[in-house]
Amino acid sequence: MKIEHFAFNVEDPLEMTQWYVQNLGMKVVKQNKTAPYMTFLSDDSGMVMIEIYHNPVDEVPDYRNMNPLIAHLAFVSENPSEDKARLLKSGASLVSEDHLEDGSHLVMMRDPWGFPLQLCRRGVPMLK
Repeated sequence: MKIEHFAFNVEDPLEMTQWYVQNLGMKVVKQNKTAPYMTFLSDDSGMVMIEIYHNPVDEVPDYRNMNPLIAHLAFVSENPSEDKARLLKSGASLVSEDHLEDGSHLVMMRDPWGFPLQLCRRGVPMLK
């Protein structure tokens, strides 16, 4: 089986969509312009999607105060330092930055709504 998407309930899916498209290179695959604003975004490979929406049936998790180790969205980054600087200018915040013994460079950030994002340059790439 192949994963189609990962979904999460957020406070402002329309604004978040714009930010993810402009700053993370994601593309809108499908979007409802009415509540609950279900939006499917694909990465630049077109093989992975996330879904964001605002569904009042359940609460939006307090992403800002959750430890990013509970859940985060990780992106392959050719240059985490440059991407970090660019995202900071666009409203993201820095959580941590690690250089691992295997040559990996990992940067944990939060998007402007507090959802954790990780920038990954692996010493040994894990994806094809």
